[in-house]
Amino acid sequence: MAKIAELLSNGFTFSVELWPPRTEEAEARLERVLDELRSLQLSFVSITYGAGGSTRERTHDLVVRLKNEYPAVPMAHLTCAAHSKAELVEILDRYLQEGVENILALKGDPPLDAAEGLEEGELVHAIELVELAKSIGPFCVAVAAHPEGHPDSIDLRSDREHLAQKLRKADFAITQFFFKVEDYLRLMDDLMALSVEKPVIPGIMPITNARTVYKMAAMAGTNVPEELSRRVELYADKPEELRGFGIEVATSLAEELVEAGVPGIHVYTMNQAQATVEIYENLNMSSRVGR
Repeated sequence: MAKIAELLSNGFTFSVELWPPRTEEAEARLERVLDELRSLQLSFVSITYGAGGSTRERTHDLVVRLKNEYPAVPMAHLTCAAHSKAELVEILDRYLQEGVENILALKGDPPLDAAEGLEEGELVHAIELVELAKSIGPFCVAVAAHPEGHPDSIDLRSDREHLAQKLRKADFAITQFFFKVEDYLRLMDDLMALSVEKPVIPGIMPITNARTVYKMAAMAGTNVPEELSRRVELYADKPEELRGFGIEVATSLAEELVEAGVPGIHVYTMNQAQATVEIYENLNMSSRVGR
């Protein structure tokens, strides 16, 4: 199976994030989403992870299934939270045996039902998980980046230094979603000043639901610009108009990022396909991917 670092070295990538289904209804919806996304020239698909068991096995099963059946390369999320080092070794070994070699290493948030004493995990920081994966096998390991700084960081400078340390060990990064291209460009300037030049793929999330975007932004430490927020409020009771506006905003941001020379675009789909398909088509991505 191809490693994502190799895909990045060969040209532009277009990728998406999905999460494993928890119910039969969600499973049926995911199947429809996968079918719709199959028409796109996706470079890779990242699959989220519930450390406490809510989606733990589902993540593994979905990643392995996509590896065997889907045209895009799957990448498994893995977190330090709520795990002993031995458990993480076991999970990584299983992936290696299944031929899965792309991992997104995260600190993660401890689930409410985490075992006592393991809420934060035996490994404390994502960089330790990067090092563990690299010590076990030929994994291609990604890490998360926050253009506006991690919400738990002391300040932006320390956040950048921490990210630089992770990226020196990892192969590439994917950002949390953001709304201003300047935030991404400042992130890249800061990393270059720290002598780090690994690829950083910008993540974007089309606004299709007002409540969801504010909730996700608060969790990710993403600022919703005042003008954007005003426009979202105008469409609060007009879902189709909000959806069209959200796709327009995401397309415009992606166009600016492509013009700035980013290595790829990563879309947070919220397990919905149509907005991603429209953004892909708006950007004429079929002529860009892999080049």
